[in-house]
Amino acid sequence: MKNITLLFIFLISLTSFSQSTANYTVVFESIWESIADNPTDGQSSIDLPSSAHWSALVGATHQTANTFLMMGAAASPGIESVAETGGFNTFQTEVNNSSDADKFINAGGLGSAKGSITINSLEVNEDYPLVTLASMVAPSPDWFIAVNSINLRSGNNSVNNGWKETFTIDLFPYDAGTEDGTTYSLSNLESDPIGVITSRSNVTPFNDKKIGTLTFTYNSSTLSTEALDKIDAIKIFPNPTKGAITISNIQGIELSSIAVYNVLGRLVKQIEVEKGLSKLNTNLTDLNKGIYLLNLKATDGKSRSQKLIIN
Repeated sequence: MKNITLLFIFLISLTSFSQSTANYTVVFESIWESIADNPTDGQSSIDLPSSAHWSALVGATHQTANTFLMMGAAASPGIESVAETGGFNTFQTEVNNSSDADKFINAGGLGSAKGSITINSLEVNEDYPLVTLASMVAPSPDWFIAVNSINLRSGNNSVNNGWKETFTIDLFPYDAGTEDGTTYSLSNLESDPIGVITSRSNVTPFNDKKIGTLTFTYNSSTLSTEALDKIDAIKIFPNPTKGAITISNIQGIELSSIAVYNVLGRLVKQIEVEKGLSKLNTNLTDLNKGIYLLNLKATDGKSRSQKLIIN
């Protein structure tokens, strides 16, 4: 039993990797209001302007943390534009020109202080599992809400193919550090020198209460095996075998190696691979009877592993 368990663990570690994608609904719920109107949950020490609203909620799915914004760092021109005017063209260009990004997100804005913005069916790829989003507190000098590099991968591939279940993040206001001002106004002097992105919590006109929430609702996920079709189509027979096996359907696949491992994960045989063959006959009669693992690797990095029994 112990040896079979070791083989199973080793098999998993060598088995081909399947790409995963997930579908989420993302909802920004704003609860922005004055303390005068809501002494319990209000955030603003001064009355909100009659034109209070939220700019388009925009962002990106990407690979690396802090690619588009980072607290304590200078705002990019794109984030500066979002925070100061709600305009997103510059930010969209930054996303589209970045090799780290997969897609630009535009969920539209909200014409009032309270309400919600919904991103329906956000598709996230395992290669680009991070989400960054931002929206302007409007009108204001350069205040905005944001989430930076939220990783939607859970690390547990046995649940939801490794994607996080539904979760909620509390949102607080930030200052982009690019314009001066302490009230809800668009007419402000440029900060000199330009500062960095900082928290606006407990800084006039805000207290320390959240200004909204962002909820990621997990809908579904899939495993794509299209890229593995060719190597998965390889046939290995007979199995069980007395030692002689045939590996067929290898035409069109550049195999770099075929290796045989015992139940302890030790390499016991390396099989030479010739190019251009449609099948390969090999003899394993020099190996003892038992359970083995046959591992095939292609030059493009894909691999396939299969249990092999020698009688």
